[in-house]
Amino acid sequence: MSKKVRIGLIGTSWWVERMYIPSLMSHPAAHVVRVCGRDAARAAGVAAKFGNADVFTDYRRMIDAGGLDAVIVASPDDLHYEMTMAAIDAGLHVLCEKPLAGSAADARRMHERAEAAGLKNMVLFTWRWQPHWRYLKHLVDSGFIGRCYHAEFQFLGGFALDAGYKWRFDGARANGVTGDLGSHMIDFAFWYLGDVTEVMADLSTFIDQSTTASPPPPPTNDVGLLTLAFAGGARAQITASAVSRRGDEDVRILASLHGSDGTIEMQHTFFGIDGGVRIRGVRAGEPSFTNLTVPAEFLEGGVDPRDLFDPYVKQSAGPRAFVDAILADTAAVPGFDVGVRVQEVVDAALRSSVERGWVGVANG
Repeated sequence: MSKKVRIGLIGTSWWVERMYIPSLMSHPAAHVVRVCGRDAARAAGVAAKFGNADVFTDYRRMIDAGGLDAVIVASPDDLHYEMTMAAIDAGLHVLCEKPLAGSAADARRMHERAEAAGLKNMVLFTWRWQPHWRYLKHLVDSGFIGRCYHAEFQFLGGFALDAGYKWRFDGARANGVTGDLGSHMIDFAFWYLGDVTEVMADLSTFIDQSTTASPPPPPTNDVGLLTLAFAGGARAQITASAVSRRGDEDVRILASLHGSDGTIEMQHTFFGIDGGVRIRGVRAGEPSFTNLTVPAEFLEGGVDPRDLFDPYVKQSAGPRAFVDAILADTAAVPGFDVGVRVQEVVDAALRSSVERGWVGVANG
């Protein structure tokens, strides 16, 4: 592969180190030439991982310097819109972290601007590239459960309990756990079940974050309970929690889908002594559940199903999929259009929790 995709990376968080650096370094055509972060020393440390990448503390200066094909926006949520729009206006392809924006209106503008400019655009809904979630998509699409009646999705973590300031729970910068963990589950709900038409939500704040910064950050939710109604008639319940103590597990995702012909249950525990994936299903006429194993075709490239991050360095997944879309001149999936749909549900959930009732979803 001779062509290189010249990338400017905005963000230097632990997530950048865990996800983006290994994934981009594993792709022979991904050439990270610039790294931008507010802390010059930390940005230099990230840049060193890519060899001779230039260091910036101002993303606009990085973009204005030219010489880029694409930008990755891995910054806090409140910066996604301005950074992405600046990159699009400079004619650059953009991979943006989820959630795409702080509101559906901003997300829609980002999508429309990118499409009008003919630029590749992707949102990093991380988990849909995992082999087991792809396998679940295959089972649903192939009719394992038949017509879906109802489903449950849970994303459980405990990071709101940690001491110190956390921008995710600063209401001026983010939409709480509903925009954070919840956006992943909303993406799953769309992916598996189709268009959402209405939302009812109860969003709660249990941990007082007011003493973590001065002035005190406006409160936002650390538990989100959502009920979704779908165009096809199905219902789904989503639980997103950042106050669930997980011990050595760190994070757990659970999903179950129930339909006319069967049920599938999935549990993904990220780490710890119980870490791993467990899938089981039962179909009409069968006496009991059967444990299901992810088939080999979902593990192409030698992916270890026990390694959480292996797909992003061995398959066309996450940042690697973004680079592949640029090289092949194909649509990047999931694109900003998916980010818009998810944000429409987040917006509806925020409104529903205040109004205490069902709220319709714009769907574009």
